[in-house]
Amino acid sequence: MPGPRVGVTLHVAPLPIFSPSTTVAEERAHLRGEQWMTLDDEGRSTCGREVSRFIPVPTSVSEQAQQFLGMDMFGGGGERVAPRDIPGWRALIKETNELLVAVMGAQIEHLRSAVASRTVGGVPVFVVTPATVDEGSETESIYLDIHGGSLLMGGGKACEVMARRMASQAQMQTWSVDYRMPPDHPYPAALDDVLAVYRGLLEVRAPEQIVVGGGSAGGNLAAALVLRARDEGLPLPVALVLLTPEVDLTESGDSFHTNLGIDNVLTESLVDSIALYAGDHDLRHPYLSPLFGDLSSPFPPTFLQAGTRDLFLSNAVRMHRKLRAGGVDAQLHVFEAMPHGGFFGAPEDDELTEELRRFLAAHVEI
Repeated sequence: MPGPRVGVTLHVAPLPIFSPSTTVAEERAHLRGEQWMTLDDEGRSTCGREVSRFIPVPTSVSEQAQQFLGMDMFGGGGERVAPRDIPGWRALIKETNELLVAVMGAQIEHLRSAVASRTVGGVPVFVVTPATVDEGSETESIYLDIHGGSLLMGGGKACEVMARRMASQAQMQTWSVDYRMPPDHPYPAALDDVLAVYRGLLEVRAPEQIVVGGGSAGGNLAAALVLRARDEGLPLPVALVLLTPEVDLTESGDSFHTNLGIDNVLTESLVDSIALYAGDHDLRHPYLSPLFGDLSSPFPPTFLQAGTRDLFLSNAVRMHRKLRAGGVDAQLHVFEAMPHGGFFGAPEDDELTEELRRFLAAHVEI
């Protein structure tokens, strides 16, 4: 007797196109099939196609990836935290950080690396040196890592854990910035911190020895760092790595709707986190949404990654196209059925690591 079908039943009623002002509650109601209508600023209907279908776990990926896609990785659909509920946000951040440490900590137990804490430009930094790298060498290139976490999470121990994972992938000494975050420190505190660390790094390494990288929210800050460093006349890093980056805080890309409910890692919009992070600032400002910045040369060669089930797929695709239009050397790697952040241990993650190292080897010695 055949077993149960594994996948997700998706019903997209009319109106798959949401404006930046659309609430998450409206999006969820929409996915439940409730009928409602909005108009754009000029009074035009924003209706789309009505689709109801079952989306199975694909057989086109490894068995490990299939198993992962059958999981509800980080949950979702829980109660929203009210914008002014600061204790609620603190509790959510603490809970999420503990989950990140538990999930990723199990993945890095076997890694051989040295971890040191230091302060650079007044900002705490974790320095992770893989066993294969000479810790005391002044000629080794350095990977400046900016952690993800929805612009709110990933600090402290979670930052250290993610830094060890990134150092292993890059096989470079990695400086990971434990930057300030909301609710106590909204924009531009995080960007100020990563810029301060970048300035400090330039005091000990030539720009040709520095790679800047970040994933998800960290990809936002990594790209914003390059734009701001260029604006302030600083030399730019030799390369930039953007792993499934949140480079558009208006969340206007197609995949924010087509992959909503399909990505089993990033299960909903970051609209609440974005509001807490950005406050009253214009979300289209390049330091908040680097996608809308000047992405023409001079700009470092850029490695971008996403997956076909990634909620942020459109971010990577649009960023890649805009970089290419600006004459920048940019690579885009899109993996089959991969959700936000990868499969957490499947062979496809190893393929991504190989591609990343190939890119890094073309720009620095590793």
